[in-house]
Amino acid sequence: RKYRQIHKAYNRNAMSKTARYIINSISAILLAGGLAGAFLCGSACRAPLTCTGLNVRILDSTVNKFVTGTDVKRYLDKEYGTYIGLQLDSIDLCKVEKIVDSRSAVLKSEAFTTRDGKLNVMVTQRTPIVRFQRNDGGFYADAKGYLFPLQSSYASRVQIIDGEIPLKANSGYKGMVTDPKEQEWLDKVLDVVNYMESSKVWKDKIVQITVCDGGELKMVPRRGKEVFLFGQPVNIEDKFSRMEMYYSNIIPAKGAETYTSVSVEYDGQIVCK
Repeated sequence: RKYRQIHKAYNRNAMSKTARYIINSISAILLAGGLAGAFLCGSACRAPLTCTGLNVRILDSTVNKFVTGTDVKRYLDKEYGTYIGLQLDSIDLCKVEKIVDSRSAVLKSEAFTTRDGKLNVMVTQRTPIVRFQRNDGGFYADAKGYLFPLQSSYASRVQIIDGEIPLKANSGYKGMVTDPKEQEWLDKVLDVVNYMESSKVWKDKIVQITVCDGGELKMVPRRGKEVFLFGQPVNIEDKFSRMEMYYSNIIPAKGAETYTSVSVEYDGQIVCK
């Protein structure tokens, strides 16, 4: 009886060792397989990716349409050369941005690549607030006074200023004004336009601004036959206030067709002819 007990204990111990051996062997195989899979996956992830296409997004396309995705592709095809098929990490993103940013209507671009193999270019356009028009052409100005050429593919609906514009910039010019006197006049004119754009009364009410000799302004309203002689672009709020008084006080008293010229050039006066 004692012998049988010892024999059974020995068999249980032998089976336990066999089971542990089998379990350990299976675990080792699974671990080795997992490590091999991880290595292969890591190698694949580390493998160089090639560029399969271009993705362009114009961030403010609902505001202006100076630049399109087709335009950006054409710029890069012409000036960068081949990028489709290149390894993503070999594409010069700074060069891509420099090419796109060199366009006068582009304020800023951002280029980056993604793991789907795409070269991505995000573009922000310049936003003009005024268009200067002369016989030899014209140009836009943004809120900071940056001048850039008109675009053949798109015309922004902004305030138009024509006449004797005291700026030496030609129709192909892009950049800031360098002459201090020109910059001073431009800043004042932009203040006039910004005031009109922010006003519920004057937004879209003036259809044309003409610059006379000496940089003085003459304004043509959208309705009516009168022309407002604004003078130099100074004392802006006060002059527009007197123009409002013309509409609220003088027209009701004298009639809409009485005057063709209304001057607010001089402080405290509304001179009607």
